[in-house]
Amino acid sequence: MRTLEIKKNDANQRLDKFLQKRFKTLPKSLMYKYIRKKCIKVNGKKCDIQTMLKEGDVLTFYIKDEFFEASEQKSYEFMKAPKTFDIVYEDENLILIDKKPGIIVHPDKNYHFDSLVARVQHYLYDKGEYNPDEEKAFAPALVNRIDRNTGGIVIAAKNADSLRILNAKMKTRELEKYYLCLLYGKPKKDSDTLHGYMTKNESKNKVTVFKNEVEGSKEIKTKYEILDFNGKFSLAEVELLTGRTHQIRAHMASIGHPLVGDTKYGKGKKAPDSIKYQALYSYKLKFNFETDAGILNYLNGKEFKVNDVWFAKNGKINSDI
Repeated sequence: MRTLEIKKNDANQRLDKFLQKRFKTLPKSLMYKYIRKKCIKVNGKKCDIQTMLKEGDVLTFYIKDEFFEASEQKSYEFMKAPKTFDIVYEDENLILIDKKPGIIVHPDKNYHFDSLVARVQHYLYDKGEYNPDEEKAFAPALVNRIDRNTGGIVIAAKNADSLRILNAKMKTRELEKYYLCLLYGKPKKDSDTLHGYMTKNESKNKVTVFKNEVEGSKEIKTKYEILDFNGKFSLAEVELLTGRTHQIRAHMASIGHPLVGDTKYGKGKKAPDSIKYQALYSYKLKFNFETDAGILNYLNGKEFKVNDVWFAKNGKINSDI
């Protein structure tokens, strides 16, 4: 004999629906037979397939152990991903992750078992902070995304309240993101706010920047400050005042200073052999809440950053570049 207690997330469903989810190897015909012959009971009493389960109900089973054993062998897709990543900050509500270039944040259309979101779910599952069997409507999720070949801080929400709040704050730009990038040459101005308009070619996944508004374009604003120059490359800190696809890469290229290693917007520029990715990193995050942030109010005013990125350290260009 074995027993199971119905938890909140498994309540308010028919007994047969619950059993089909819980015991995937149990044939329907045998399930019906078990119920009919009182081998499965609810609160010690006879039941039928239409019995609605309530939180706190106790199910009693007189069935073969093999069905329990099969149901307890977990085979979640995220378990195929490594559970390793660099943590900038973590608490009970979120994780700030230093994503390295080359890692995708979500599985792509061709599906790849290793993604940052899968790594987060594997990590939290092993910590006992995420149980897919109990969480039917929520899974730990990423608030922002960064391109595969770009590195930087990615926010992972551990619970539904945090995800809802952070998504809202991202839309209202109450989460300030700063980037480091390596540019060919040196802009005329050491600091400036660039203004322009952008269109996107969806089929080519490429954008075009215009000085003036054109049909179908969206306004872009990019603020930069030059931190270092080694005679060939400039290290710039960039703040996105608007958030568009490939905005930094395309906007800096439009003024004649594309990012080092950017093969899409920096064509004709030869990068050093040591450069394997576009030199762009989302290195700093500020929580600047202007309205109530609920359970995350304690983060207001806090700043987190990665001091050592692959092409720069402490505001200086790496000497080997």
